[in-house]
Amino acid sequence: MSIPQPGAGAPANAPVCPRHPERVSYVSCQRCGRPTCPECQRSAAVGVQCVDCVRETARTMPARRTIFGGAVRAGRPVATLTMMAICVAAYVLDLVIPNGFVFQTFAYAPFLTESEPWRMVTSAFLHSTNIMHIGFNMYALWILGQALEPAFGRARFLAVYIISALAGSVGVLLMTPVDTTVVGASGAIFGLFGALFVVQRKRGGDLRSIIVLLVINAALGFIIPGIAWQAHLGGLIAGALCAAVIAYAPRRNRALVQWGGMAAVVLLMVGLTLYKVSTFPAYVLY
Repeated sequence: MSIPQPGAGAPANAPVCPRHPERVSYVSCQRCGRPTCPECQRSAAVGVQCVDCVRETARTMPARRTIFGGAVRAGRPVATLTMMAICVAAYVLDLVIPNGFVFQTFAYAPFLTESEPWRMVTSAFLHSTNIMHIGFNMYALWILGQALEPAFGRARFLAVYIISALAGSVGVLLMTPVDTTVVGASGAIFGLFGALFVVQRKRGGDLRSIIVLLVINAALGFIIPGIAWQAHLGGLIAGALCAAVIAYAPRRNRALVQWGGMAAVVLLMVGLTLYKVSTFPAYVLY
């Protein structure tokens, strides 16, 4: 073990900073007791600590968690913005690439479930060429994401979003003709509505405004032609289930219960999908 020596011109046996042996320091770290020069001093609740002790404390300190167990992140809702950016990029690509290549490649129809199952998720990032379609969905995603992402944490929020998108396609699979083609983030958006309802109920908040929005949007699905209310219903149910698992999980083994519960919702979606596909006539699958 090396012992720092006083720098040139320093009094004999004078205390020196371990990180800067040429500097004499008569101020000691309140934690480790070693001398610390002004450059290495960090203010503490009482006195100062050296930079090494501050770093060690930060390294060993448990990560801050949200009310539902997610990692606390400062700043903008990155996951929400990422989902919005992907949707907007897909919308632009669908407009500029000729022959409807993006739509034809990533849209979902029930008869494609067995051969191209990934479409059940990719379709949630596409929208019709009507600017109102993507505009409304992105506005709703922004509002809901700002409320839910900080509460859930990025990973859990993304999980709820993707599972709700999948469930929207499952709803279409279960309740529409096999040649129905759908695109849009509405299933995932309704999943976030369902999640917000559960969160507000858990917190004891006012549910009236959420119920009104849900009723209005659900009614539009039946009134306006071309809107897949089946996707809305599937996403709503899955989002609420995932949020219930997240919000009501016990503190003991909370992460395990939350992720295990969401995995169970995915398995339920897979089971329903396999069942429905098994009922298709042979000519649909080939």
